[in-house]
Amino acid sequence: MIVDTDEPPASTTRPRPTEADTGDVVWLRGGSDRASRRAEPLTLERIIVAAVAELDEHGAERLTMRRLAQRLAVTSTALYWHVSTKEDLYDLVLDHVLADVPIPAADADPRSGVRDLLIGWRAAMLAHPWSPSLLGRPMLGPNVLARTEFLQATLTRAGLSGIDLASATSVLAEFVIGAAITETTWLRLNDPAALAKARTHIAGLSRLYPTLNATGFVDRTQWSEDDLFRFGLDRVLDAFLR
Repeated sequence: MIVDTDEPPASTTRPRPTEADTGDVVWLRGGSDRASRRAEPLTLERIIVAAVAELDEHGAERLTMRRLAQRLAVTSTALYWHVSTKEDLYDLVLDHVLADVPIPAADADPRSGVRDLLIGWRAAMLAHPWSPSLLGRPMLGPNVLARTEFLQATLTRAGLSGIDLASATSVLAEFVIGAAITETTWLRLNDPAALAKARTHIAGLSRLYPTLNATGFVDRTQWSEDDLFRFGLDRVLDAFLR
């Protein structure tokens, strides 16, 4: 059988390029975003940054290693080369968040330095409302240790030692963490209808809780959260730094 030499066999025929196709030559085509992300080496830092972004967008309840792997365009197995468990990932992202807490100057006035540190600590946690809910293991990362070192060094410079120093460190850390947990809990209920139901609930039980009803225990509009935190922090500092 003779094959027409003007046309290749049907099995090797390629569609003729249209005018629109001629500018889309493979050698002139930029790599896709997905391809470029795959080409970028997977590092622990990339995993942590992506996990923080995932948590900011979807919250802790929806975080899975599979979702995180999809965000990074890798397999879940690839993640486990860098992070052994999801609990380890929680530790890493919490410490990453605390890197945003400014450390005051070492020679700052002790009370002002401690106050500024704890105000920044609360702000960093509120900027990532999921972060207080992940607290459950000792915080021993480099960022939290650096800030705790500043806290204790400043309290020591102010004259505290022994049980006074240990108690002040514990109370101040627990105050800022407790405030962040409480505030983020209320933030999740930052719905006028839900808050109105909470007030109605307390009012309906006023015989049992007369003081809570009279003082507006669940009324989050009397004072700003910032004012409540700073006022309370000043009262706590009064006990340790006169």
